[in-house]
Amino acid sequence: MSQDVDQSPATGDNGPEWTAIGVTVAALVALILCSPWALNVPLAFLILQVVVISIVIWQACDPFADAAQWVGETLRIPGSVRGATLDAVASSMPELFSGIFFVIVAVMNTNGTASEIAQTGADGYGSTLATCAGSAVYNMILIPAFCGLVISVYRKSQPSINVEPEVITRDGFWFLACEVVLILFLFNDRMYWWMGLVFLGMYAAYIVHLFIDARRYQYALDAIHAHLGEVGHQTPTEQIVATLKAEKIQATHALVEKIKSAADEDEDDEAESAGAFYGMFEIPLNGLTATLVLLACTAIAALSCYWLVEVTNETAHYLNVPVFFVAVILAAAASSVPDTFLSIGAAMRGDDSGAVSNVFGSNIFDICVCLSIPLLVNSYLLGWQPVLLMNDGKPIEGLVDLRVLLATLSAITLMILWHRHQLTRTKSIILCLLYGLFIAYAVAGSFGFSLLGLLGL
Repeated sequence: MSQDVDQSPATGDNGPEWTAIGVTVAALVALILCSPWALNVPLAFLILQVVVISIVIWQACDPFADAAQWVGETLRIPGSVRGATLDAVASSMPELFSGIFFVIVAVMNTNGTASEIAQTGADGYGSTLATCAGSAVYNMILIPAFCGLVISVYRKSQPSINVEPEVITRDGFWFLACEVVLILFLFNDRMYWWMGLVFLGMYAAYIVHLFIDARRYQYALDAIHAHLGEVGHQTPTEQIVATLKAEKIQATHALVEKIKSAADEDEDDEAESAGAFYGMFEIPLNGLTATLVLLACTAIAALSCYWLVEVTNETAHYLNVPVFFVAVILAAAASSVPDTFLSIGAAMRGDDSGAVSNVFGSNIFDICVCLSIPLLVNSYLLGWQPVLLMNDGKPIEGLVDLRVLLATLSAITLMILWHRHQLTRTKSIILCLLYGLFIAYAVAGSFGFSLLGLLGL
């Protein structure tokens, strides 16, 4: 639902993003000071590398998102559908590339027997699972919380996130369906290549569902414009909705108000440029430049994710803890930076449903694509053998607890979003506390703590 918003602070549309530039400079200075060539603080040096990687990924995905949004609006795709597809793909590239590189690096760095290569491949895919699952928790809990907190301060006229029911019923349903299938697969001691095809098939079905919704939205949009041309923009919205409903056209009150507002303010519908490098440069968008922006940003994101995988492995080695637990925090958070800025930006523009549907869409993409492609790559590298989810005859450390936490936290978050279809500041604070519990689990798990073991299961 579109909301009136106050004027935003300076962003890429109004000049350079000086705050972001300042953060980047500070991170680079700290990185140099903590490097082996200066003060030599290994752990700080590794963590600061993750910070810098997050910034690079963010700057790569920012123009990618602008170009993807231009494509979506040019094709007249509704905000909730665009958020669940184009925005989700733009923001989930890091998870996809990280997952692929976790698998490739693990397998290629092993020169042992076939069983040793298979075990190493399993560890690599375990890190992929941790990154995608950790990112799913981050997306599901922390991003809506950040949006709610920002809007509670930024948008005084409507200080809460209003979520259209169809976003929860449609995208929430598909997310839960994908999550249930994932959990069922994870109860096996191995994953087969055909499971990746199942996930890809589910994503294809989800896209078909979104395509049907997009066609329905475009039909309603044309009908509203035509009706307003006949009766005028001064006609009460309730009367327009009732008239169109009698004609079996699904026109919501929010959509009619959005079209009226756009016409009254005589605003441009599209952003015709993509901001690059902290908003210092504006790239005019057309079919060719949009394609080039998408390809260039994809390449930069891929290189950044390879760097992220190396840093994650080095951090786990330095702390002498399983890579799984480092990936579920550091890699997941670093790869979720684009999701965060995309959703906050959508909410600040008044596109509340787009902000929330991006969260669901990103998680569906993470499960269906970011897990299936690395699974197929791993299977190919191992001669299409199944990927073991075991280590020395036991489940990968942390994987069993993660299944339970993923389902529990997702259910709680969905109930919070479903309640009155609003996300207030209080609910946002509760979500932040939930994520704090998840981080506490990951930290405790790295020291051998087991949630199910505590419960005696």
